[in-house]
Amino acid sequence: MLTDEEREAATALFATFSSKAMQEVMAEAAKTSFCEGMGALALENVFARLWLRPGLDKRSRSLVTLGILIALRATDELKVHTLIALANGLTVSEIEEVIYHATGYAGFPSANAARAAAADALKLQGVL
Repeated sequence: MLTDEEREAATALFATFSSKAMQEVMAEAAKTSFCEGMGALALENVFARLWLRPGLDKRSRSLVTLGILIALRATDELKVHTLIALANGLTVSEIEEVIYHATGYAGFPSANAARAAAADALKLQGVL
């Protein structure tokens, strides 16, 4: 359970990732009440417990997160985290390089699926 202070910090962090494209992605996810508690789990378990830890800046955490999501072929999450990576200062070229680099470690099929997911997010953001 988060304290009020931890919840406020996590909410403020997530707000820094906001963009028109991110708002559209989040609105789409909110269209159903099925598993509506997933957002609270993400806020508590990921953003409050992991993203607010010291040791890595937000940009570095985005690089790590993209690599992990590519390896997992978690394309829906990759779309969201591509938008977060842009908000955290990664360039389109750097995101491309993460995908290229993943071909050697996660395999071509995973990287190719990531390419399609990232391209969708980048188009939604208007940068591709």
